[in-house]
Amino acid sequence: MFRPVFLLSISLLSPAVASASEEPPTTARAPQLLLISFDGAGDNQLWAKSRELAARSKAHFTYFLSCTNLIPRKEAKSYQAPGHRPGKSNVGFAPTVEDVTGRLDHIWQAHLEGHEIASHACGHFDGKDWTKDDWLQEFSTFDMVLRNAWKANGHGDREPEGWQDFVATGITGFRAPYLSATAALAEAQKTAGLSYDASLVTRGPQWPQRDGELTRFALPLIPEGPQDRRIVGMDYNLFVRHSAGLDNPSKSVEFEQRAYKAFKAAFDAQYDGERVPLQLGFHFVEMNGGAYWRALDRLVSDVCNRADVACVSYTEAMKMTSRERKAAEAANPSN
Repeated sequence: MFRPVFLLSISLLSPAVASASEEPPTTARAPQLLLISFDGAGDNQLWAKSRELAARSKAHFTYFLSCTNLIPRKEAKSYQAPGHRPGKSNVGFAPTVEDVTGRLDHIWQAHLEGHEIASHACGHFDGKDWTKDDWLQEFSTFDMVLRNAWKANGHGDREPEGWQDFVATGITGFRAPYLSATAALAEAQKTAGLSYDASLVTRGPQWPQRDGELTRFALPLIPEGPQDRRIVGMDYNLFVRHSAGLDNPSKSVEFEQRAYKAFKAAFDAQYDGERVPLQLGFHFVEMNGGAYWRALDRLVSDVCNRADVACVSYTEAMKMTSRERKAAEAANPSN
């Protein structure tokens, strides 16, 4: 269930549209890439539900984890975000140690299944005014919480072999809370050695950009509703448009159909066109009676088993688009 402060803050998810260079597709019929991600990655039931969906659809997802979901409420004061008092978090903390333990199991099993665990920082604060050092502090806290998660929750003996290497080298991407993609954040990401950022928004689907060693992905604005007004391709933005951010289960089927129609149209436009990767974002909350998760289930079930579609993580997409770019350069050396 949403906490009011989270609802109020995340309803600001309408950042200025970022500019992005369009790159031509590298082959006539390259696979259509679909990138599905989840911000927060909290509720254990939704961890199980998303993993089951992925397994039957041959999909890999990216989970942008908020690290306060690995801190039980009784230990809340062990976390302090830049500029905030100890124990404060816009998305709360895990209710119990047992809840954390279940989440750690899901994280590890998802990793083994080929899904990607990435960072969504810790307390879901809007870092639009944070400095580079503030972001580096938050990155350091995220790493420390993950490294120590099993031991800190009384299960050091259950820590999987390979967990420390996974934390040290396997978490290479980031999405900023509220999509606050500032210059200070980008500089911190480069210093921290992150491979990609997924915090931008563009008018429509765009090829990933390279900014030095950092690859930058953008959630697209997609047409939605009777008038095809564009909206960020994310469940919460639809929730705000459809019901002003207040649950209205009585219209759940209507909202599901609108969401599915928008998702499928955005997919078809690329699948039948230039096959620019499509990115869609979700949260671990079933808003409006689960309308948006059902729309997601329908989309993934419809398209991810196709031979010419790849439902992949951000890291997989980064590698695949890089190979396509190199192949195009080799085929057209004069360009």
